[in-house]
Amino acid sequence: MRGERTIVIIGGGASGVLLAAQLLKAENPALRVVIVEKTGVFGRGLAYSATLDEHLLNVGAHGMSAFPDAPDHFRIWLGTRGIAVAADSLHFAPGRLYGDYLGEISAGLAAREPERLRLMQADVVSVSPHAAGVAVRLADGTVLQADAAVLAVGHDAEPAGIALHAMKPGAPGDTPLAPDAPVLILGSGLSMIDAWLSLKARGHRGPVTVLSRRGLMPRAHLARKPIPIDIADVPLGAPPARFMHWLRRLVRAHEAAGGHWQNVIDGLRPFNQRIWQAWSDDERGRFLRHAKAWWDVHRHRAAPQIAARLAAAVGEGGLTPLAGKVGTVERADDGLLVTLRLRGAAAAQTLAVARIYDCTGVVRDVASGSLAAVRSLTDRGLARPDPLRLGLDVTEDCAVIDAAGNPSGRVFAIGPLTRGALFEIEAVPDIRVQAAKLARTLI
Repeated sequence: MRGERTIVIIGGGASGVLLAAQLLKAENPALRVVIVEKTGVFGRGLAYSATLDEHLLNVGAHGMSAFPDAPDHFRIWLGTRGIAVAADSLHFAPGRLYGDYLGEISAGLAAREPERLRLMQADVVSVSPHAAGVAVRLADGTVLQADAAVLAVGHDAEPAGIALHAMKPGAPGDTPLAPDAPVLILGSGLSMIDAWLSLKARGHRGPVTVLSRRGLMPRAHLARKPIPIDIADVPLGAPPARFMHWLRRLVRAHEAAGGHWQNVIDGLRPFNQRIWQAWSDDERGRFLRHAKAWWDVHRHRAAPQIAARLAAAVGEGGLTPLAGKVGTVERADDGLLVTLRLRGAAAAQTLAVARIYDCTGVVRDVASGSLAAVRSLTDRGLARPDPLRLGLDVTEDCAVIDAAGNPSGRVFAIGPLTRGALFEIEAVPDIRVQAAKLARTLI
């Protein structure tokens, strides 16, 4: 078709599907969108591939619509599945259901737009911008020619470390354990909770030790309302220490008036990206080193019923959170012998476990990660990591920036890959807004 414009989206998880949905809102018959997903399963990605009902979303159903201009879309969809959710209810749906929801959106788009949307199962091995567009090469040698390509690859999981003795939950070696076997989990965030829930679902009843740098555990969501905060009152550009002092003072004042700290954290959410962007690279680094652990457990909270189970397990002694780091790991006849260096302890401690799970998070440097599409760009200087190496360096419009500092007019990124620029860009409420904005740029 004359004037045809093709956009290839690399990655068919939440970010890719949300972007495609926004692009196809444009009434442009010449627009062509291709989503390339190596698994062939669209909408799930890493985040929503869990199969257990216990693996709940950490955002209530009221905040999980795929469309920023239709906030009740997911809640109404749940109703079609026989799950009635009141408009003011704090309901946390299983992640697998959200994967179904996004899968239905992508399948529905493909059915309604057979000429404009193509869903492909393939693995992208390289992305090469050129004067007339961009070439996306697949593992089978096929090359897709497009006007623009968008990296929507989500998180790249950090390879399990600790001398190869730790494993990711669900890895091929994650075979059934003896019910009473002691287990060590590295990392204490939401991924740790999912790993622990998986163990419990398999009948595990042995002691579980959770080790993280500060020993903090995610807090619980409460059915509260965000307080109104005026952007003029937020100390934008203040050093992280002064910002955190302001935030603590605001929380104390709100709690003294009978409120809850959750209301303050949620009231601040609309400004989180602006707070991050107002800091210099050095200030962002200081925040990551000194405050991020506390920020994460208060900002990224667990569903209340899951948090209650977690607290009960800690109280009963079945789950033990510790602050510190691993010293050495040695194989023993019946498992692994781990040396722990705990915060504040003069001497190292030894812990015997049957297995170590690595839930420490995502890859810490995209330039050395496992995503071939990303590496094909960074290895050739066509893209570069952001200064803190959280993701790729991108402009405000999500254009990828090359090693010389030049923004691309052909290659863009969306979702977690843009963490360095936005920080808070891993949850659907943030990604759906980014998708709508990027779609306008691309169209």
